[in-house]
Amino acid sequence: MYNSETPSRAELPTSRQLLRSTAIAAVSAAVLLVAVVLPAEYGIDPTGAGRILGLTDMGVIKTRLAQEARDEAATSDSRAMSTAETPTAEPAASAAPAPERATAVSTAVPAASAWRDEISFTLHPGEGTEIKLSMQAGEKVTYAWTVEGGVVNYDTHGDGGGRSISYEKGRAVASDEGELVAAFTGNHGWFWRNRGQADVTVLLRTGGTYEGIKRVK
Repeated sequence: MYNSETPSRAELPTSRQLLRSTAIAAVSAAVLLVAVVLPAEYGIDPTGAGRILGLTDMGVIKTRLAQEARDEAATSDSRAMSTAETPTAEPAASAAPAPERATAVSTAVPAASAWRDEISFTLHPGEGTEIKLSMQAGEKVTYAWTVEGGVVNYDTHGDGGGRSISYEKGRAVASDEGELVAAFTGNHGWFWRNRGQADVTVLLRTGGTYEGIKRVK
C-alpha cells in the first residue's frame, strides 16, 4: 500500500505550461551551446562571449591538440605501411620530411635590428604552450625561434572572428624563421609541444607590425 497521494488534475501542468518550459529549456541550451560549448571545445566564438570568459583560447588549444594527435597517428600508420612494403635491401639514406608551408609564410630571413620582442620559455616533456600576436589583416611579422636541448612539434596558426587558419606545421624541428602575414584580423602565432624525454628551452624573437604579444598556457 502506497502512502503518497495521487495529484489532482488541477495540480498537473497544462499543455501550454509544458510547451513553455520546453521552449525555455531549448533556448537556454542553444545559448549555452553558442556562448560556452563552441568556444570552450572548438575555439569557435561567434558571440564574443567566449573571449570575454577566457574560453576561446582553451578551445583553440584543445582543437590543436586533437589535430596534433590525429596527425601523429596518421604519420605512424604511414611509416608502418612504408616499412611493410619496402623489400629487404641495403637501406638507402632518406632526407627528413620538410615541414608544411602555406603561402602566408615566407622564408625571408629577418635582420637582427628588426626584433621588437624576445621571449624565452622552457617546456617539460609532453608540455605545450602557445604565443599569440594581435594583428590586423595584411600586417607582417618577421620571426625566428630556436630550441635548445632538443626539438619540438609546432603549428603556426591564426584565429579570430570565428575564423581559423594553419599556416605551417612541423615535427621534430629545432628552429624556424621567416615572415608571417596575417590572413585576417585576429590572433596569429605559434603552438609548440615537447615530445622528447628532456626539458627544452625555446627562444622566440619577433619584429614588424602587431598590436601586442601574449603567452597562452
